[in-house]
Amino acid sequence: MPRMSKKRRLEWSFFLRQVKVGNATCDRITYNDLCRSCTHSCKQSFRAVIILCPRYYSKRRKKEDRDNGR
Repeated sequence: MPRMSKKRRLEWSFFLRQVKVGNATCDRITYNDLCRSCTHSCKQSFRAVIILCPRYYSKRRKKEDRDNGR
């Protein structure tokens, strides 16, 4: 696997996680657990705490009443 350039490593530093592979360690781009299974391209880092994702819908969420009680 080719090494990441310094410029790319700086751009992706929020997403990089040190992973031990054999006797060496390498940086791998890692996304949040909720974002891994998401099909959209708005992935968030594993370091971020997701408060609200506009495209994520939990199976347990309460549906909003969009018709204002009609």
